[in-house]
Amino acid sequence: MENQTIQVQEFLTKWGLRNATVYRNPSVPLIYELSMSQPQSEDPTVRPDSINNTGALVAYSGKKCGRVPKDKRIIKDEVTERDVWWGDVNIGLSQDSYNEVEKIALEYLNNKEKLFIIDGYAGWDVNYRLRIRVFCTRPYHALFMKNMLIRPTDEELKKDFSGDVDFYIFNAGPQTIQKPIEGIKSEGCVAVNLTERKMVILGTQYAGEMKKGVFGVTHYLFPKQGILTLHSSANEGENGDVTLLFGLSGTGKTTLSADPKRRLIGDDEHAWSDNGIFNIEGGCYAKCVDLSKEKEPEIYNAVRFGAVLENIEYYSEEKREVDYTNISITENTRVSYPLDYIPGAKFPAQGGHPKNIFFLTCDAYGVLPPVSMLTPEQAMYHFISGYTAKVAGTEVGVKEPQATFSACFGEAFLALHPTLYANMLAEKIKKYDTKVWLINTGWSGGKYGVGQRMSLKYTRGIIDLIHSGELKDAEFENFPIFNFAIPKTAKNIPTQILNPKNTWKNPEEFDKQVLELAEKFQINFKKYEDKATQEVINAGPKF
Repeated sequence: MENQTIQVQEFLTKWGLRNATVYRNPSVPLIYELSMSQPQSEDPTVRPDSINNTGALVAYSGKKCGRVPKDKRIIKDEVTERDVWWGDVNIGLSQDSYNEVEKIALEYLNNKEKLFIIDGYAGWDVNYRLRIRVFCTRPYHALFMKNMLIRPTDEELKKDFSGDVDFYIFNAGPQTIQKPIEGIKSEGCVAVNLTERKMVILGTQYAGEMKKGVFGVTHYLFPKQGILTLHSSANEGENGDVTLLFGLSGTGKTTLSADPKRRLIGDDEHAWSDNGIFNIEGGCYAKCVDLSKEKEPEIYNAVRFGAVLENIEYYSEEKREVDYTNISITENTRVSYPLDYIPGAKFPAQGGHPKNIFFLTCDAYGVLPPVSMLTPEQAMYHFISGYTAKVAGTEVGVKEPQATFSACFGEAFLALHPTLYANMLAEKIKKYDTKVWLINTGWSGGKYGVGQRMSLKYTRGIIDLIHSGELKDAEFENFPIFNFAIPKTAKNIPTQILNPKNTWKNPEEFDKQVLELAEKFQINFKKYEDKATQEVINAGPKF
């Protein structure tokens, strides 16, 4: 215990911290106890933590219930200026401004009686994993990162975390920016210093900023080692066949990867090396809106002691039963839990080279087929395009689905130019003969507001047919304009829905919507044409 205390003090003095009470890697029960004794927040939008009837910790992030990408900043210096993909996604910040932000954060952390330190890995492959250290003051943030990072053993803590680590997070989210700082336009900031390997969070208590901050760092560091980072979930069949599922939040990555017939490798963040794929995280962060035991039993049963429920209302305060249908706080209700809470999850969370890749898209126009088999060129075109819809609540200000294009199905997290990741994926698909499919989990029978969301039952059925190999051998027809190969029939799937035109009451309106969406694809892809081959450009929609 004495050595542990000395070690903790070294961690603090390195950053000028001198907190009276420090909890380094506390146990889950202790975090619960500290959470229950936490004083009322000065922020009136932050409610006290509680425990629901299944044992999960229920916490609230305050007025910001989703990521705030416009507040993210990357420190621009001699190193990052050359290789970071600067623009709307990665907004530069000077070193001087960063120093001011870090000073505010450290002063806030110093003024709190209790400080948490959480150590963990990012990446299950021992050859490539990063050592992460988190400083925070809210127990719920500590438990969240204890779930989302890969927990070290006692021996690994002594070996790998006795001194400096690969990346630091200073979460002072409850503290807002009170005075003007050059390059920052709001009261909050998520500042990432890639050269010094540090991240500072101010003005937002949404836990997902830490998770995605780590993901962005891997998007910068891993490709430099020849490792492709992927905004995807992954699972493995009985025969060892691996599937990757790409998609933004709300497209079904977490839901569809939690398949009782397959072992879960991970639900959101992966990397693909010469050894195969590996999960970056130690846990899952699933959406909870309309969660039910019937539709998503694996996730539903993971809501227990050790899990964190975020921004969810109760049916009854007395019974402590949460209401998954209540979105009065946000549609972006979430649960964080360790990977081993999913039955049959694979450990270590690694696998071979993928046999199938699914591009999940939530089509708000309701015109894309539920499943399409892509050529290698189409796969590259649609990976670079990354079409989907932002789902309500995922980001601040998004109230309903909006058609959008997000390069590599994760543009917000790309530190380098999208074509770099696309070229790496192309090489791997070709080398390992991976099949690529486009899966629409969005609307059918009309656009958003008219049609209905694609049935999860049918989407799961289609994916089962791909895994069994049956769909690959089906008879296909051409889907005009986009020139997709779509199956004419599929076992246990209504034939009508396979060609979306059949589900629309007005065929002329359908054709109009197809042309409108195709034009959006063409306009969006123009910004990549200077670095794309003619074969890839030709794989896009044609009038």
